[in-house]
Amino acid sequence: MESINRIKGALADAHRTNRWLADQLGKDQTTVSKWCSNKSQPSLETLSAIAKLLEVNIQELLVPTNK
Repeated sequence: MESINRIKGALADAHRTNRWLADQLGKDQTTVSKWCSNKSQPSLETLSAIAKLLEVNIQELLVPTNK
């Protein structure tokens, strides 16, 4: 499957874990794990919440595409 997000990398950069993110968002850890492995994707609203928690621009959570 194609990588769409880089949540896993952003968590590593922030020295945070999947469990921490799941706790902060009130989500199941399995759901966050699926996002980190790009097996599923969070909604835009959730992606925005993740960006705020990690104090990054939302664009940093997405893999760039060719124009």
